[in-house]
This record gives sequence, structure tokens and C-alpha cells, in this order.
Amino acid sequence: MIVVATADFEVYHGVVNELRDRGTGFTTIEPDEELPDRTAVVVTDDGHADDFEDVTTIVAEPDDPRRAVDQALTAVRGDGGRTIVGVDPGRKPGIAVLAGEMVVAAFQVPLADAVDVIQREVSEATDPVVRIGDGSRLQSAKLVNDLEDVRVELVDETGTTPYLGTGTRGMDDVLAAVNIARLEGDVVDAREIEPTDGELQVIKDRSRERSETNRAIDEVLARRVAAGELTIDEALDEHRDGDE
Repeated sequence: MIVVATADFEVYHGVVNELRDRGTGFTTIEPDEELPDRTAVVVTDDGHADDFEDVTTIVAEPDDPRRAVDQALTAVRGDGGRTIVGVDPGRKPGIAVLAGEMVVAAFQVPLADAVDVIQREVSEATDPVVRIGDGSRLQSAKLVNDLEDVRVELVDETGTTPYLGTGTRGMDDVLAAVNIARLEGDVVDAREIEPTDGELQVIKDRSRERSETNRAIDEVLARRVAAGELTIDEALDEHRDGDE
């Protein structure tokens, strides 16, 4: 059982609301009260971090109650609560964070922000793993190459995108990320991809769409975009500077 024991109103409010939103059973006590017999995890504030012995204690920050709840749920599930991050790569990757079999968080962000989100989610986890789908070759290669200090597995993502019924538009990437997280892949340290002519043309076409003067970037810049060295906007800036 998760016990919330804090005199900090902000911590109490944030943690309790987060637990309720997740439908998680818990109880609350004052920090100086005796812990219930079935206590597995205590969530408290920084001022009472050392008050509880012989029980897993998690300190919640007032501005980040979700992180404390994630840690509490992982601790309650024990060895089955390993943090696994599944990623469906693309221009806006779907990202799913699992504690064991339980989905504890989901995101969909621009590719440029994805590594920061993933690194934040695994930063305090024990032995986490990041599983990235092998589709969207250029984007998946960028993610693999930019992630540091974490086990990365490349997963065959065939069949991971589910059928979406009425009212579920836009959820496919996140749901695919959940499925990817549940599949074991091959451990990789880097992924080198040579962009095809078609992939380079797509990048050039996107740069033309973004350009105020309807001009596409050249192949050299397109290759740097494909390698993740530049965003399309940065490539357009360099392209303009080269014309001056």
C-alpha cells in the first residue's frame, strides 16, 4: 500500500490528485503518525525524508508530483516494475513509459524534443531500457545516436500500430509506442543510415514548404538534416546565409 505522509500542502495536493487520477489505492497520515501495517511505500516531503525506517521512502517535489508517483508505483511492483520506454519514431514520435506492464506516462513531441523527454523519464530509474521502433529510418537513427547512458534496443515494429476506431484519431503513434515497449529488440549503440534519394527529396520538399521564398535547400544541407545535425529551419538559415 502507498502511504502519503506530509505536512506540505503543495506536496499533499499534487501527490493525492495524481494518485486519484490513476485510480491507485492509497492512504494518508500525518508525518508523526504510526504507519499502517501494510505500508509498502511512503511518499513524503523533503523535511520528513529521514523519519521513516524499514520502508521505501520517496520524496516528492511540490512542482513534480508525477515523478514521485511513478517511483512509488514502480517500488510497489518490485522487480516487475522495470522502467521501459517505447518509442514510435517519426517527425513527432510517440513515447510511452511503462513500469512493468503498467503505462505510467505518454507523450507525443517534436523529434527535436524527444531525447530530452526520454532522458528525463529514465534519469532516476534503475536499469531502464529504451525500445525504439525500426521504422522511420532517419528519425530512429537520430534517436539511437543521441541517447546516452541508457540501454537502447531496436525493435521490429511490424504490426505495432493498432486499428483505431471512432474518436481515437491521433492516438496511433502513442499506442504503437506502448506495443513497441512490450517487445524485446536488439541492443544497439549506434545506427548509421545512408539516406535514399527519395528521403533527401522529401527533406528538400519540406524545406521549400517552410521557405518564405519557396526555395529548397541543397543536397549537402539535406544530408545534414537527414543525419540529425540540423533542423530544417536551421538548414534554411544556412542556405540563406550562403546566398548573402
